[in-house]
Amino acid sequence: MEYGRLGGTGLELSSIGLGCGNFGGIGSAPELFGQGESEAEAFAIMDRAAAAGINFFDTAASYGGGRSESWIGNWRSERGAPVLLSTKVFWSVAGDPADRGLSRGRILRELDGSLSRLRADRVDMYLTHEPDPETPIKETLRALDELVAVGKVGAIGVSNVDGEQLEEALAASDRHGLARFGWVQNEYSLLRRDPERDVLPLCAAEGLGFTPFSPLCGGWLTGKYRRSSPFPDDSRMALRGEPYSDLVNERTFRGLERFQAAAADRGVAPAELAIAWVSSHPQVTSVIVGPRRPEQLDAALEATEIRLSEQERDELAELFA
Repeated sequence: MEYGRLGGTGLELSSIGLGCGNFGGIGSAPELFGQGESEAEAFAIMDRAAAAGINFFDTAASYGGGRSESWIGNWRSERGAPVLLSTKVFWSVAGDPADRGLSRGRILRELDGSLSRLRADRVDMYLTHEPDPETPIKETLRALDELVAVGKVGAIGVSNVDGEQLEEALAASDRHGLARFGWVQNEYSLLRRDPERDVLPLCAAEGLGFTPFSPLCGGWLTGKYRRSSPFPDDSRMALRGEPYSDLVNERTFRGLERFQAAAADRGVAPAELAIAWVSSHPQVTSVIVGPRRPEQLDAALEATEIRLSEQERDELAELFA
């Protein structure tokens, strides 16, 4: 396992991070709280990740209705493993659609809940999960700055933003002398390349890290979805496929066939090549993967051994053009 500096935060992250969004649910979806991996299954995945040298676990207060954080806390308490904690704030832990956002009071309250579930005095990495158009960015940043100042939070990051939102937040931090976002966590894969337009260039210009999630695009880049077959019962498309519904078309399937052939030519699995493609971007610090079983981590670990040149990255991307 290789390790790299997360922007200017001073944190050293493994090149693969463990995404815990399926522990006790499927992300923040209230209708799926209690589904996903059981606590025993989550423990097995965390054991495998720690043994492989993965040194940070990424979760959110709302994942599984708080189950993800609680199970990570239980695991840390039982195992005594020194992993970096990364969690997020925005959505409701109870699934209440009215209880969300990034107001000062809510951030302070939600972090205390996260710390209790994680059985921790502080989190190393704290992110805003979504932009909040109803709360001024200055108010959000002041609350985060306060948490950094009292030692409850190590570094702050931002997730699911576009370039304009990121630029506004950085400018507000500089203008008011507040803690700055040190990295961005957005979806990025061969099938989701929006960050290349404005976020990744801005990260490079501002010295920010980038920790992309969903490098396999909900399983699409593993080869599990085929045009003539129903989606597997336990797959992301079967459980919560709405975010990827736009991919169900002939163009995607043709691109996937070309990509699978390219992986076969290299003697690697499609999942390994897809993760390697994301990891090989020069701005990427660590790729967050969310395995459903311990053995699914193997593709991410194998991907760390694959080196792609800029030309090879472009050629693979062109398969989906």
